Amino acid sequence: MKPENKPVTEGDKLFPCSCQAVGGVLSRIGDKWSVLVVMLLADGPKRFSELKRAIGTVSQRMLTLTLRGLERDGLVTRTVTPSIPPRVDYELTELGHSLCGPVRGIGDWAFDNHARIEAAQRAFDARQEDAA
Repeated sequence: MKPENKPVTEGDKLFPCSCQAVGGVLSRIGDKWSVLVVMLLADGPKRFSELKRAIGTVSQRMLTLTLRGLERDGLVTRTVTPSIPPRVDYELTELGHSLCGPVRGIGDWAFDNHARIEAAQRAFDARQEDAA
């Protein structure tokens, strides 16, 4: 059976400009640090040091860039409380909270399937070694 070439309609939501817009959003929320930050902030505001400690493997620079990107995209607010030293808290916005459901779903899926994915990777790597 030959694939059908049918015109893309507005209802399909697959216009090139729509794909670019979706791709831009997914590039922000699809990276591993953004997903982890959103999941951690779902429980309430956190300080930078709390986020860094909870994630563990992220560098200070990468966490800073991630938080700035999330803030720029309207997903996170940054609140500075004047004190010595200054206190900075990060919190999800309403838009950020609306992302929690999908992110939690992806996180649950990853947790449920990580062993199967690792097994598939090992099998693939073994086939590649055998072929070489």
